[in-house]
Amino acid sequence: MRLGSDALKLPDSANHTPAEQLERAHAEGLAGLFFRHLLHVSGTLDRAELGAVRQRADELGMYLEAGLGRVNPYNIPESPEMRILGDGDTVLGYRRVLEAAAGIGITELWAETATFKPFRGRFAYDRYRTDAPWADQLAATVKFLHTLAPIARDLGIHINLETHEEITSFELVRIVEEVGPDVLGITFDTGNVVQRLEHPTWAARRLAPYVRQTHIKDYDLVRVPDGLDGQLRPNGDGVVDLTDIVPILYAANPDLQLSLEVRAYGDGAGEYRTDGARIALYDPVWLAGHPDLTTEELVAYLEMLQRYEERVAAGAVDSFATYRAAVWDEDAAWRYVRTSRDYVRGCAEKAGIVLDGAPVRTDA
Repeated sequence: MRLGSDALKLPDSANHTPAEQLERAHAEGLAGLFFRHLLHVSGTLDRAELGAVRQRADELGMYLEAGLGRVNPYNIPESPEMRILGDGDTVLGYRRVLEAAAGIGITELWAETATFKPFRGRFAYDRYRTDAPWADQLAATVKFLHTLAPIARDLGIHINLETHEEITSFELVRIVEEVGPDVLGITFDTGNVVQRLEHPTWAARRLAPYVRQTHIKDYDLVRVPDGLDGQLRPNGDGVVDLTDIVPILYAANPDLQLSLEVRAYGDGAGEYRTDGARIALYDPVWLAGHPDLTTEELVAYLEMLQRYEERVAAGAVDSFATYRAAVWDEDAAWRYVRTSRDYVRGCAEKAGIVLDGAPVRTDA
């Protein structure tokens, strides 16, 4: 098990080549990078460019992971580059990404089922689209994954669906089991599950047998008039208990890479919504969209919230308002990375797990 990061979210990543991003991550004691899409490594899937990044990762002794993109046909049109890659043939575009990944030894590819939108309340999630019921979107996703499965299977690749904001862990497990765990897996985002009213530790137990990639992040929660809102926080400063989760993941897959997903640095990165709840607890339509949620897990979730509120009241962590008002610049972004990195390492050490990879800087 090694600890690295999602490349996209590291500070100022857009101004650095993939090789430079690897070098910066290595200097920060990170053991690898997870590029959100293989196109972020080479926008044209150029073999020489991809091979050079693979070579640099190997020289630094770092892991290299990447992504395939959206696999929900209702959402795929938001990624027109995949059709362009296939010269108008969408499936061919996906095939070319899969083949290019296999060509440089990347066999774990992240995928997502939708995206978070800048709307108020439940309409921020494609789960609540009124033009396309979520059940129809899930069925179409399964059908498309059945189309991609033989290609991925032949290449020895797993397509790993993220616990993204719009989908539940229960639904993901069903999809993996239906299409086949020999070709599908899960990218466990430890923070996103709270947006689906799932307790992160409970979700980890459900998902662990299928987790093949990760986004390790933390999230705070705050009560707002119509439910709960939240912010990304450095690991250890939110509601996610990684001291429980890391050992659960390790027991299921000791070779799993742990990739931090940190708060993005850039324009607007410090802004958080306050005009509507991310978690609309009091909206019956929102609640009806979670038929798998049990009373027992909801109680555990609310207890988790109460314990977090006690930490805020005691001054152990910043309140929502204080954190939102804090200066957010590149230095703050790197502090976020280092705090998150060191906390995860500490959680592993408490469980007797040695995270392999580059040593942690002592001068950070």
